[in-house]
Amino acid sequence: SCPGILERLNAGEVVIGDGGFVFALEKRGYVKAGPWTPEASVTHPEAVRQLHREFLRAGSNVMQTFTFYASDDKLENRGQNLRLSGAQINEAACDLAREVASEGDAMVAGGVCQTPSYLSCKSEIEVKAIFKKQLEVFMKKNVDFLIAEYFEHVEEAEWAVQVLKTSGKPVAVSLCIGPEGDMHGVSPGECAVRLVKAGAQIVGVNCHFDPMTCVKTVKMMKEGVEKARLKAHYMVQPLAYHTPDCNCQGFIDLPEFPFALEPRILTRWDIHTYAKVAYKAGIRFIGGCCGFEPYHIRAIAEELGPERGIMPPASEKHGMWGAGLEMHTKPWVRARARRDYWENLSPASGRPTCPSMSTPEAWGVTKGHADLLQHKEATSTQEMKHVLEMQKMAKSSA
Repeated sequence: SCPGILERLNAGEVVIGDGGFVFALEKRGYVKAGPWTPEASVTHPEAVRQLHREFLRAGSNVMQTFTFYASDDKLENRGQNLRLSGAQINEAACDLAREVASEGDAMVAGGVCQTPSYLSCKSEIEVKAIFKKQLEVFMKKNVDFLIAEYFEHVEEAEWAVQVLKTSGKPVAVSLCIGPEGDMHGVSPGECAVRLVKAGAQIVGVNCHFDPMTCVKTVKMMKEGVEKARLKAHYMVQPLAYHTPDCNCQGFIDLPEFPFALEPRILTRWDIHTYAKVAYKAGIRFIGGCCGFEPYHIRAIAEELGPERGIMPPASEKHGMWGAGLEMHTKPWVRARARRDYWENLSPASGRPTCPSMSTPEAWGVTKGHADLLQHKEATSTQEMKHVLEMQKMAKSSA
């Protein structure tokens, strides 16, 4: 059997994560934007299996179960009527991840993430019960390690870690926060210390911000942990979107979220820089979140090829730094088959009338706010009217 996550990280190895399943499968027509739930594990297993295979081929060492937002409270939120339980989806997701992981050098990670129940101010006992229910499936399916990811509030992440810890399996936790800290203003350093104390062996961030912002945030976490004389490994799984204009709420506050983000996508060459910077910062679990496609993961694997002593299978279809272009029919394209060409290119967006930055919406609504109370019924016309009014007010005050 292949070595576990802690064995690898303790040996100083690089562990490459996978990319953003909900976004990738939404683009392919298997996930609905809005609820972002992973029922495709049951309804279209071939699509989920294929995406796992592409990430594995690109160099991924971690097959994350496609279980994002698969808690029962989320599956029943705002008129979702799937007639599938979280357990059914999570079991199918575990089987798919295990099947593909066994085709290569990869581990299976069972994942839980933030819940509508926490946003609606349900109690610690109620929220922990949701994580326990998900953990039961991961134990039954014997995943290799656990990830609590995409938490905006460190308190809820602590609860998740405390539950996952009872399994005896390694626990990784990543918050979706930036340098300003969590939604209640807890700094990245303090968040990390609290999560290590809760029992996490790997801490870091995922989603919500671009790679450089995420690396900066993880560095702050590392400083906090070291200052507290604690020990941890570090992970980073950022967006594949440039977000220089984001506030503390990250990319969901951008007016382009989620259907007009394409102009912000990182190129494979941007990913080389990210992989280098993350490695230099002492982060060894390096992957991606929303926007990351297999070619982005391959770029991490290629950049860190010398450190890892191995190239991914997908590199057989990719010359380093564009070397494959030497085979192109056109001479001016052949001239681009070199590193300094791609490293120094400033790509244009081809949108002459568009700004390079946006203004985040900044409604300032977070846990404890009436507008964040979730419910099983579909969003009503009345509620829609209210959010459109709010949008108008936010725009006029901006």
